[in-house]
Amino acid sequence: MKIRLPHAPYIASKIAIDLLNSGSVTIKKGLEPIVQIAQGFISQDIEKEMSLEERVSELLDENEDDMEFMQVDRRSMFWLIKKRLATEYKVTLSYEDRYNDLAHQILEKLWKDDLVEYSISENRIKNIIYNAMEKYFKNFEIVEEIVAEKIDNYKRKLLPGTPEYDLVFERLYEEELRKKGLLL
Repeated sequence: MKIRLPHAPYIASKIAIDLLNSGSVTIKKGLEPIVQIAQGFISQDIEKEMSLEERVSELLDENEDDMEFMQVDRRSMFWLIKKRLATEYKVTLSYEDRYNDLAHQILEKLWKDDLVEYSISENRIKNIIYNAMEKYFKNFEIVEEIVAEKIDNYKRKLLPGTPEYDLVFERLYEEELRKKGLLL
């Protein structure tokens, strides 16, 4: 599943919570450094994909006339070009492989910075991180629907896209994530 930049802090928080609650990891310097490291890797990964997609869009725009003449589907061409440029931008297109690699990078940095200690295999700890990401992905759409429904039930109607709507949405979104144990 493709994630957006605003989700990075929530995913990072979920990783820290799951490491803490695993019973297999000793947190040496609190959760905040773990959240910061995880968020950094996740944000960097998202930004790499955004950069790749921006370049693909530029190429498509440059060749719009040729595509129209040849009656080429823009979405299909987008995917083909993205696939071809992915290696150059160091983006793994398989989300399973990508998040597995992210989990490994996060764990390695946590261990090198002496933020965690564990006595079980590194692979099991990496799986805790990976599963935290997976659980977030499975729940975030449900949470967004719950929040949108709550906002729809407000007496005073809020217009999507307005600063007030965004502020209320973010507050309610974080509240729902806390209820589900996905946020500190």
